[in-house]
Formats: sequence, C-alpha cells, structure tokens
Amino acid sequence: MTETKKSLLRWAVVIVLLVACVWFTIRNLDMAKVWGYMVSADYLWVLLSIPVMLMSHWVRAFRWKTMLQPVVKHTKMLDLFSAVMAGYAVNNVLPLRTGELVRPYVLARREKISFTSVFATIIVERFIDVVVLFLMLAAVTFAFRDAIKTALPNLPAEKLFVPCIAILIVIALSFWPKFIKMVLRFTIKPLSIKLHDKINDLFDKFAHGFEIVKKPSQYARLIIESLLIWLLYTIPNFLMFFSFGLNKAPFNMNFYDAILLIVISGIAYTIAPTPGAFGFYHPLIVSTLAKLYGVNYELALAYATVNHGLNYLVQVIFGGLFLLRENVKKIPHTEDIEKELGTIVPE
Repeated sequence: MTETKKSLLRWAVVIVLLVACVWFTIRNLDMAKVWGYMVSADYLWVLLSIPVMLMSHWVRAFRWKTMLQPVVKHTKMLDLFSAVMAGYAVNNVLPLRTGELVRPYVLARREKISFTSVFATIIVERFIDVVVLFLMLAAVTFAFRDAIKTALPNLPAEKLFVPCIAILIVIALSFWPKFIKMVLRFTIKPLSIKLHDKINDLFDKFAHGFEIVKKPSQYARLIIESLLIWLLYTIPNFLMFFSFGLNKAPFNMNFYDAILLIVISGIAYTIAPTPGAFGFYHPLIVSTLAKLYGVNYELALAYATVNHGLNYLVQVIFGGLFLLRENVKKIPHTEDIEKELGTIVPE
C-alpha cells in the first residue's frame, strides 16, 4: 500500500470516528440551549485562562530541558518552547499525534544532534505523563469513589495502578542496556548482521536519550516540574467554572473538581486518535459533569466546547507561529527525518 493510500485510510478512519463520537454526544441535545449558554458565558475568565495555558507549555519545555541535559547541555528555552508549540500545532491538525515526531525533528535540526536521542526523551516524557495521569486518576477515584461508583459502576478502581507498574517496569529496563544488547545479539544477529547493527545503533541512540532515567539526583526536580505542569493544566478548568457559574449553587464545584476534570481530559487526549482529541474530549467531559455533578447536558457541552476550543486555538495559533519560525514547510515523515538527520550522531 502506498503512503498516499495509507494516509487516506487513516483520515477515513479518523473522520468516521469523529462523526460517530460527535453524533453520540449531541444526538439528544437542544443545540439552541448549548449556544445560549456559550453566548452568555463570562469570557473574562476565558481570557484569564490564556496566559496560564501558555505558562503550562513553557514549564513543559523547561522540564524537557531537564530531560535533555545528557543529550545537549546548552539549549535556549525559546528554542525548546518553539519546538513544543510546533508539535502541539501539528497534533491539533493531523491525526495520530504526528506532532510527537515534529517536536524532536525541529530541535534536532536546530541543535545538530541525533533525532533518535531527542525522540527518546519524548518517550520518557510520555511515560512520566502517563504515570502521573494514572496516579492522579487513582487518587481522584479514591476521593470521589462513592460518586464515581454511582455514575461509572463498571470502573475497577483497583486496576488503575496496573498501567503505572507496567510503565515503571519499561523505564527500569533502561538501567540494563547490556541485557537488551545481549538479547539482540542472540536473537537478531544470527538472522541478519546488517539488521542487528542497525537496531543496535538505534538502541544506543535511544539509550542516550534515556540517560535522565539513570540520574536519581534529577528525580525530585522532574517530579516538581511534572506536578507544576498538571497544576497549570488544572487552573484553566477551574477558572471556567466561574465563566459558566458552576462554582455556584447547586453545583458548587471547586478546585478538587477541576482536578477530576483534568484527569478525565488527560485520558481523552491519551486515547484519542483524532486531531486535538476531537470527538473524545467532549463526551467524556459532558458525561462526567452530567452524571457526577447533575449539570444539564446542554450546559456541560457548552463548558466542554469553550474549554476545549480555547485550548485548541491557543495551541494552533501560537504553535502555527512557531512552525513559521522553524521554517517547517511540510510535515516530515519518518523517511524525511532519516534522510535529513541520519548522519547526525550524539555528541
């Protein structure tokens, strides 16, 4: 199958999923009421959310700088922030999180370092994000266990720690590269020396990007930076309560409720194959607001739409500007990256 046909097939699947999810979300709603809630919202709180959103992305870039220390010692924060925002912009317009390739591509090209090593730090970052997300999910499930059992009776809270354990095991493997090399030597090398050498070289570059895992002295810093990122993610959700009156009776939603919503939205962004989690974010947030807090579905959809829409616009507009800064004229495919960066090796 050609690359064009594969791309068309991916888009077809994404569009079908998107249409199905949107229909499922709005099929029984009065859209005139949804629009009425959106128009009557207090947009001062919406505007106040924008600098907080940008700060969360800046802190993500700052944490990335920590992870990149073994790969590249001196990187400007503006360049890191530029790569982060460029990746976000692509994630919001193309499916399957294509921006996760764009971000390391942009930085590796600018710093003249190995793409593979930089990409490995993205993998470490995602591991940390998923670990934090599942730990937060386990915590809010415990804190809201009675309400969640009523609204979501099939959610097995005791199994929420299993993915965390699995991810930690994967990260721990980075401490034993010799074992992995031995496995490659006994399984791949007898079949093809050329393939073994290529995989071995890639593993060396990945291992270079995983170096931060071997530095316990940096763990406290990474934990603090990760918690700060999620805190800054939560604040806009909380501010939106004031925009739609969810902070008042009968809902009386507070910061702890905003933490629950950011965990639910984190799940949506993690599992969604659609650009910007379209079609996945809205039904999860609407269902949570309606079933746990008694918010009517029209108001819940208005909240979800404005909240998601603002985040989407911030990432696309600012990310688009940084795409121009980085002179990314087309979205690179894997073969483009290998062609342009294949000869670059870690310092």
